Amino acid sequence: MSRVVVAGIVEFPPEVRDDALVKGNELIEGAYTEKGCIHYLWTADLNHPGRVVVYEEWESEADLEAHLKGEWYLNMFGHLAQYNILNAETNKFRVEVKEPVYGEDGVATGYFSDEA
Repeated sequence: MSRVVVAGIVEFPPEVRDDALVKGNELIEGAYTEKGCIHYLWTADLNHPGRVVVYEEWESEADLEAHLKGEWYLNMFGHLAQYNILNAETNKFRVEVKEPVYGEDGVATGYFSDEA
């Protein structure tokens, strides 16, 4: 069973982004209570006014699927719709291998240990 990562962006008019995040925080906290939720982050991109960065990590595809049909996701979808979403792009990734970026020698590498 592979973990699943959801990553992407949602763009709002800059003047409403922070309000959308603050008022949606209860829904983000709710998602953390769901089975299989490891990370569920919606955060302001300080380099792009209006942009929110989305990062989620789930134990399995089934856990993500249950989330997408559950109350926290459906309520978040409704919450965000009231803020005039300008653009959104989110993708899901099936994680086959997970390793630290930094090795025991303290050196960062983009390669996985089986590729070195």
